Amino acid sequence: MWHLARRLQGLLDMTRGLDFLAPLALRLYLAPVLWMAGTRKFANFDDTVAWFGNPEWGLGLPAPELMVVLAAGTETLGAVLLVVGLGVRWVAVPLMVTMAVAALTVHWHNGWLAIAEGGGSLFATERTLIAVERLAEAKEILRAHGDYSWLTEYGSLVMLNNGIEFAATYFVMLLVLFFSGAGRWVSLDHWIGRRLRMTG
Repeated sequence: MWHLARRLQGLLDMTRGLDFLAPLALRLYLAPVLWMAGTRKFANFDDTVAWFGNPEWGLGLPAPELMVVLAAGTETLGAVLLVVGLGVRWVAVPLMVTMAVAALTVHWHNGWLAIAEGGGSLFATERTLIAVERLAEAKEILRAHGDYSWLTEYGSLVMLNNGIEFAATYFVMLLVLFFSGAGRWVSLDHWIGRRLRMTG
């Protein structure tokens, strides 16, 4: 039995030769998410500044123009750097700060869930339970007065809760990249580091 366990562990350890795939997958998953978030802020700059700065219906942040430039610039540049694998540990830091600020200022008061779920969810709150009830009523109205099958042909109707779920998930992924780096072979960080070690 011990011999079999050692053999299996040996086979598992052989997969470490492909360990570069994990940080590569994280980088390629995060890059388009960050790119869209950053370029959207730039494309709607005036509206985003108004939302960042307004204390009544927005975030009420100081220096909203600067905040938009910093957030959008970090996300856009960060996306490019993640794709090519350059300065990944360095860029992970401001990106984690951006995710933490988003989680605390935009999403925190909505709880964990990004999409409202009912009583079967561990993270359901009174807010999401009410949202699910209203969604059920909206579906009934659409079934009675609309073409419900056409409306849901490409996906189910859901109620957005806008909780911290996605921001927290991206933060954790960036934290992993901060500690692991860009990974071997498919990153500029790897080749630059290799060159520096050879010439140092």
